[in-house]
Amino acid sequence: MNDLKLKPEQLKHTVSPEQLPFETTEEVETLQTIIGQKRGVDVMKFGLHANRDGYNIYIAGLPGTGKTTFARAMVEDFAQREATLFDWCYVYNFKDQYKPKLLQLPVGLGLKLSESMEQLIKNLKTDIPRAFNEESYLTEKKELTEQFHYASTAIAEKMNEMAQEEGFIIQPTAAGIVTIPIIDGEPLTEEGLELLDDETIEEMEKNSARLQQKLSIYMNEIRALDDKLNEQLDALDRQVALHAAGHHLEKLNEQFEQCPSILQYVQEVKEDILKNIDHFLQSDEETQEEMAKALSESGTLFRKYEVNVLVHHEETNGAPVIIADNPTYYNLIGKVEYESRMGVMSTNFTKIKPGFLHEANGGYLIIQARDLLTKSYAWEGLKRALLHKELKIENIAEHASLVATTSLQPEALPLDVKVILIGNVDTYQMLYHYDEDFRKLFKIKVDFDVEMDASEQNIMSLVRFIHTHATEHNLLPFHRDAVARIIEYSMRLADEQTKLSTRFNELVELLYEADTWARLEEATTIHASHIQKTIDEKQYRNNLYEEKVQQNIIDDTILIETSGASVGQVNGLAVLNLGQYQFGKPTRITATTFVGESGIVNIERESELSGSFHNKGVYILSGYIGQIFAQQFPLSLTAHLAFEQSYSGVDGDSASSTELYALLSSLANVPIKQGLAVTGSVNQKGEVQPIGGVNEKIEGFFAICEKQGLTGEQGVLIPKANVRQLMLNDRVIEAVSAGKFHIYAIETIAQGIEILTGVPAGLNEDSSFEPNSIYDLAHKNLKKFASFARKNF
Repeated sequence: MNDLKLKPEQLKHTVSPEQLPFETTEEVETLQTIIGQKRGVDVMKFGLHANRDGYNIYIAGLPGTGKTTFARAMVEDFAQREATLFDWCYVYNFKDQYKPKLLQLPVGLGLKLSESMEQLIKNLKTDIPRAFNEESYLTEKKELTEQFHYASTAIAEKMNEMAQEEGFIIQPTAAGIVTIPIIDGEPLTEEGLELLDDETIEEMEKNSARLQQKLSIYMNEIRALDDKLNEQLDALDRQVALHAAGHHLEKLNEQFEQCPSILQYVQEVKEDILKNIDHFLQSDEETQEEMAKALSESGTLFRKYEVNVLVHHEETNGAPVIIADNPTYYNLIGKVEYESRMGVMSTNFTKIKPGFLHEANGGYLIIQARDLLTKSYAWEGLKRALLHKELKIENIAEHASLVATTSLQPEALPLDVKVILIGNVDTYQMLYHYDEDFRKLFKIKVDFDVEMDASEQNIMSLVRFIHTHATEHNLLPFHRDAVARIIEYSMRLADEQTKLSTRFNELVELLYEADTWARLEEATTIHASHIQKTIDEKQYRNNLYEEKVQQNIIDDTILIETSGASVGQVNGLAVLNLGQYQFGKPTRITATTFVGESGIVNIERESELSGSFHNKGVYILSGYIGQIFAQQFPLSLTAHLAFEQSYSGVDGDSASSTELYALLSSLANVPIKQGLAVTGSVNQKGEVQPIGGVNEKIEGFFAICEKQGLTGEQGVLIPKANVRQLMLNDRVIEAVSAGKFHIYAIETIAQGIEILTGVPAGLNEDSSFEPNSIYDLAHKNLKKFASFARKNF
């Protein structure tokens, strides 16, 4: 079986520093492109160019692979193209104050309009009162009033003459005029009225009615004069106000003559000013208290002439790129703020605040999917905006409340934005299958790879990445031997000798920590020793639990043998993942076999500690045993399989080959060497299949053997397909080179059982068995079991 032993050079892809064409990274060019994501770049470019409804982008991949940096770099580069943008403003709606109007303006006009309106208000507050205090206005107003007075006095005299002729006098009241009879040259009093007889009173009432009818003609003339005076005074006020405000408003029209929407708004402002001239005037009859109140309310009175610049793009180059760092509903969609006045909540159009979508309109919005989906109503709000292609600011509290409240209803804003969601594959699949709107809105999926080919081009791109990051973050330069070690570390992260990892976050951590160790040693350049120090120290920070497990094995608290031989007992290998750290842990797997009809019993399953993948692996064993041994007689077998000292769940099929070795050993009654450990899954044809975590599994068992003492007989059996994934640490490789530890790469169960027992497997191609081989001995025992079962033993 020596031909199945791996050579030291097969256990790791070693990168020679001499192969690198530089001394330190200072000699390397800066990285200008995205590395390791050719497919992602191609799909992303297409998605950014696809200017159609629903072609938003979802970037899917593992955390730490640089998805956000990738998205931002790609989008910002693409956004440098010429873009059609607008300034967006909300202004007062003079027809309905609860429905603010939206102005879509060319870039730069938003702030200019706001500043111009502020200046207009200041000018009108000064100029209109001044105009109404000018002598010409006061004189003309006085003349109009006097004309009315003269005309109305003349009519009043005629009315008095007519009344006296009829024996009455006229007395004005708030409701009009009252006619009072005259008796003996004096107005009739209430006491005098009581002395008159009914006939005289009736006659007076008839005369009064007749007189009132005649006087009504003159009263109408006075009312007409009063109406005419008011019209003339209003016209005079409008004329004076327009004269005071006209040149300011005309200046606005000239300034924004190319923008019809602003001209229309200025016209509405002009009409409102003329309707509310009193807002600009201070009555002489107002008390000090009223004046103070008026001053406090002046901001409210004139606020309707302000301009709420929601979004402006004066400083935006190309299309806007917005990173939604906290995508709550209101942060995305915008909101209407409220303020408390005297215990009452109030708001107005100047309290309308933009959201990320407003800022990104005409450009791109980048959002972390997890952040979006964990915020109440945020996902629904985003979908609604994208589906309807408009932004409608609403108060979500009103939707949840049973009581209707009065609030603003701002005019909806047309939306043109491309959204880039960043998340993992599971989130994408969940949304795709359970949210039909997601399929309509995110038609582009960018799969982010976790590895790239270890080609010369990619290796040099990784070197440029190291140099660029070191330069940007003031790290010491990296010597080429350090870079070589980083490349090897990247291959280890990728679990592949011919691949490099794209999990750049972990590589960046390595760079930062290596820089720290180098500076502690007062070095001027980072070398391979600093990289190795970083790796070792990082392991030391995280491997406390691993050391505890290993110590329990050394102390025989956890029973693992690394020497001798036992029947039906094999050292299996598992990987424990603690999140930030994972390590290999050997586990004793045992099998017992005897006559019965239960078949292979998975004790873990019976104890409800076995996962579905592990159960599948055990069922495969039954298929393999049946195919090999039950062609001439039925199986009469009960076999129990167990993970010894396992008190938590077991899942995965990487131990299925190990369990099969234990079964064959028990059936053949041939001991297995305990200095060997096994990993690998098996199919029904007896072929050993690759598994994950091969490096950690080998190193975990090696650590135990090293602590218990290397004998030269110890080693690990791995699937041959896992050889290309080997990136073992130097201690293991040194032990293999010295012949103290061995790693076997196998393809079939037959190869494995020979190595484990030292006895030929004996399985021929025609399914016959060589005498006294493992398969022959197992076959004979199974035949005995069948015979015993027929005799009802």
